[in-house]
Amino acid sequence: MTAAVIFFTLIKIVVVLVVLLTVVAYAVWFERKVVAHMQSRWGPTRVGPHGLLQPIADAIKLLTKEDITPAGAFRLLYFAAPALAVITALLAFAVIPFGPSTQAGGVELFQITDLDIGLLFVLSVSSMGVYGIVLAGWSSNSKYSLLGSLRSSAQMISYELAMGLALVGVLLMSGSLSLRSIVESQSGTFWGVLPRWNIFPQAVGFFCYLTAAIAETNRLPFDLPEAETELVAGYHTEYSSMKFGMFFMAEYANMLTVSCLATLLFFGGWQGPVPQFLPEAVQMVLPLFWFALKVLAFLFLYVWIRGTLPRFRYDQLMSLGWKVLVPLALANLAITSLVLAIQYS
Repeated sequence: MTAAVIFFTLIKIVVVLVVLLTVVAYAVWFERKVVAHMQSRWGPTRVGPHGLLQPIADAIKLLTKEDITPAGAFRLLYFAAPALAVITALLAFAVIPFGPSTQAGGVELFQITDLDIGLLFVLSVSSMGVYGIVLAGWSSNSKYSLLGSLRSSAQMISYELAMGLALVGVLLMSGSLSLRSIVESQSGTFWGVLPRWNIFPQAVGFFCYLTAAIAETNRLPFDLPEAETELVAGYHTEYSSMKFGMFFMAEYANMLTVSCLATLLFFGGWQGPVPQFLPEAVQMVLPLFWFALKVLAFLFLYVWIRGTLPRFRYDQLMSLGWKVLVPLALANLAITSLVLAIQYS
């Protein structure tokens, strides 16, 4: 690897991090505004036009608040837990392609690196986020934090199985673990009308994936690990200042990861209409627009669900994962395998 390639790769990493952290910050603003309008409120309006500077005000507030460490906390793990949560949340974007293969000087522009096992890498890194939550709950020396972290570990481990099984059908149809290859396998149309996106043959798998992914990210109606009415604030009860903000960042980064994966695996990624009469520069950027639009749609769905559905009881949460989603994902996998076996026999 030449020095130029290393230099451009570092630039890509910095650009992706800056864009990602900006999107995470404004995802909070987006959620507050959408939920407010759903509830006939205004949401943030005072800081900047339409409250657009509210994320900057929130960041300044978190950075300048007093940082309190509980006297009985295990300090090493107490400080390491939020960092672990953020790092595992951001690592997934190392292999996510944001657009079609476009190279400049031998360097891929719209992806940091293309691994042959990209999907496996994302699932592996994302599953490690539970360690940050468990360590935060245990090291805080608080019964409420510990209960929240135990709930989270049980919930995330339970729903990981259903989510993994739901994605196997997509892997069988594409024949690859590379995210770019999976998107490219969805090019073309069904019967000249419908796009060849996996959402059509894998609608059941998509339902299982989306439900399990919402539970994995601890979002309503599955936010039992931070149930305010029972556990104060759950695993981050004893955290303050920017360490609390880092758990917030990790949650929204995981929401982005889930939305990007849903776009890539089920909705054709960056594929969309690109009129040939447009200038070449516009044709190159337009796929990025389609990708961003699909991800934004999933973020809106997250917010819509939060503003609509009540929280499950914990027994209902576990029953849904083990008694509904896992059997449904297994049935989808069996039917997909049978159809493909008949098709290629």
